[in-house]
Amino acid sequence: MSKYQELIQNPPKVYQEIEINAREVILYVVSCMCDNRYTLRFKKNDNDEFKMSGMGFALSNFQFGLREGGIEPFEMEWEADQENWIDVVDMINSGTVKVEKVISR
Repeated sequence: MSKYQELIQNPPKVYQEIEINAREVILYVVSCMCDNRYTLRFKKNDNDEFKMSGMGFALSNFQFGLREGGIEPFEMEWEADQENWIDVVDMINSGTVKVEKVISR
């Protein structure tokens, strides 16, 4: 069984591992395509708002909200600003990747 299929059948509750008032959150994701691994990063800027990065990969490649008609990265940034990490993880998992692990500081 592929790692992606394992994460679909038994999704980890990674949002519980995120520190309260974190300045930076890094999510390790696994793609449905050959179990490729990527990193998504949320980091607070000078205005105390989270900005999302695909760490060199275009965020559109992850097809967030594929079944719902699409979720824009700014929607995830707004949820992150309110520390609503459950919804952020759900939004990421709605695309072609699944969150495997999270670290924060």
